[in-house]
Amino acid sequence: MKGKLVYSTDWGEMCPDCRQPVDKCTCPRKKTAVAPTSSPPKDGIVRVGRETKGRKGKGVTIITGLPLNEARLTQLATELKRKCGSGGTVRDGVIEIQGDHRDIVVAELQKQGYTVKRVGG
Repeated sequence: MKGKLVYSTDWGEMCPDCRQPVDKCTCPRKKTAVAPTSSPPKDGIVRVGRETKGRKGKGVTIITGLPLNEARLTQLATELKRKCGSGGTVRDGVIEIQGDHRDIVVAELQKQGYTVKRVGG
């Protein structure tokens, strides 16, 4: 193919295979692509890890797998932030605490009766 169009100001991002706008792409490759993952399945194990991706090298403590509704999740996040003396947020059912506070978070969640697993390095 000559002159592969990858972006157009009229349509936005273009599929390099079928040369259609990405939202109207008919390629079989698009159908087999992996859907973005939401939160991991809630199997009763709370996972505590550290992540720096997309944060300019600054680490955050990530807490996933909590079987709680949004209101209780926000309340728990507030308790954990206070315990760690740090900021944070709740996004898509995942608690993010600024900084590397895995030891404090694991101890606090175990004290509250959760089965906790440290993931990552």
